[in-house]
Amino acid sequence: MKIMSKVLAGIAMLLPGLVMAQSFTETALMFSRVKPAGSARIMSMGGVQTSLGGDYSSALSNPAGLGMFNRSEFTISPGFYGANVNSEYLGNKSSNSKTNLHIPGFSLVFQTEQDGRKGFLSGTFAVSYNRINNFNQTFSYSGTNSNNSIIDFFMDDAYGINPANFDYQNGGDNSYFNSLPGLAYNTYLIDNVDQDQNGNDIYGSPLQTFGDPDDIRRVNQNETIRTEGTQSQWNLSYGANMGDKLFLGAGLGLSTVRYRSEKQYSESDYFFELDPTYNPLERLDLIEELQIRASGINATLGAIYRPLDIVQVGLSYTTPTLLSVTDVYRAELTTAWNNFDYYGDGQTILNTENEYTDEIISEYSLRTPGKLSAGATVFLGKSGFISADVDVINYSGARYSSGISGIPFDSDNENIKNAYQTTTNVRLGGEFRLDKLRFRAGGSYMADPFRTEQNNSSRAITSVSGGLGYRTQKFYVDFALVFSQGANTYRPYRVNMASSPLVTMDNKTTFGMVTVGFPF
Repeated sequence: MKIMSKVLAGIAMLLPGLVMAQSFTETALMFSRVKPAGSARIMSMGGVQTSLGGDYSSALSNPAGLGMFNRSEFTISPGFYGANVNSEYLGNKSSNSKTNLHIPGFSLVFQTEQDGRKGFLSGTFAVSYNRINNFNQTFSYSGTNSNNSIIDFFMDDAYGINPANFDYQNGGDNSYFNSLPGLAYNTYLIDNVDQDQNGNDIYGSPLQTFGDPDDIRRVNQNETIRTEGTQSQWNLSYGANMGDKLFLGAGLGLSTVRYRSEKQYSESDYFFELDPTYNPLERLDLIEELQIRASGINATLGAIYRPLDIVQVGLSYTTPTLLSVTDVYRAELTTAWNNFDYYGDGQTILNTENEYTDEIISEYSLRTPGKLSAGATVFLGKSGFISADVDVINYSGARYSSGISGIPFDSDNENIKNAYQTTTNVRLGGEFRLDKLRFRAGGSYMADPFRTEQNNSSRAITSVSGGLGYRTQKFYVDFALVFSQGANTYRPYRVNMASSPLVTMDNKTTFGMVTVGFPF
């Protein structure tokens, strides 16, 4: 069976929707919804940067700000990231945390004076790197479920599938071997028991309640989800100073994604109210692994205008990012039976059964939505400034596509369109100057990208930040600390919207970084 499965691995590539550690709809949002990024100076002020300048962060957000540099510089920004997730499932609460060290920023800025003709005073070219997403997180949950089991999901998902297509030895086309119902079928969790009036196969299980309203099945469920990786962007950007009044800029962004997730789901201690002695299965364990690698490109155009010496206004637009994506998925299901006589004839006695999918490789494209940003800054003489930004992002505009015939994404794109909405994100921050010292604070609000709330919970993200800076002619150092909080939800599986299990999560992250700069 395993040898033949390698021959048919190519068939699995045509079926990206059969098995997936997370849905395409979820992945589209994950790669589209990025937090503000930049230097420690910018991060300590809530991420405001659209109308500011003279910072390498402008290369990412509004390249017009590069035109405000009056000399070249080199910067490096080491940092740390900590994620804490408090989850609740069926009344049980769990808590997990994870931290990592990394370098979220790096830049080389080259400023050149011009001759001033037609108001062109100077130009600045920058090469910068920013980490725009951090996927390092662990969360878990557990609880006793009296409403449903993942086995119900297996049965529902198998409906209408010819059982021969689950098993390489039954003469079918084997197209559903690499599916979660396929794993369940081949480990004896489900089997076809009948057909409906239209000839569609119906599946049952030794663990089902057989529709008896008086029978209550209870099962202990637990899962641990570990994710890791980053989404980063290199920017090649240029900004021009036009008479110290108007600043124009443009840049090219080269994005990369490295993402990995591992899910370990278990069910155990099945108990049937009408027959407490019935105990065919001790436990099941499902492991899913997903690795995603992607690279893409976007462009950013921007302008900053200074109508008065104390006021700057900025506008920038970042095009949709076109990502070329490759993901690799595998799953393994193990069932530990209690010496169970499956057919009741003494011929098939079950103990430990194990099945796993092939490595399923899928290649496709994802277009994440563009972003329109506007900002304004008011200077308080030499004492500092206050700045604010607004972003408009249409998350429902994310789209999948594939150049391979036979891989449609129509349903996924429709799900994205129906699930997400256009949002307005707001940032506010300021800086107070005292000789060579800088004191900064700010905050940001990222609105809920979903059209409807889950469990009366908004998925908005709120952040508060602060930091210090010290500046001289030949050296500067800035420190930032950012605290973010947001709610989220997770469904282990779906049986129907009314009773599908739901995990609610409270996510808290702490992000700290230091930017060290060397002007030259």
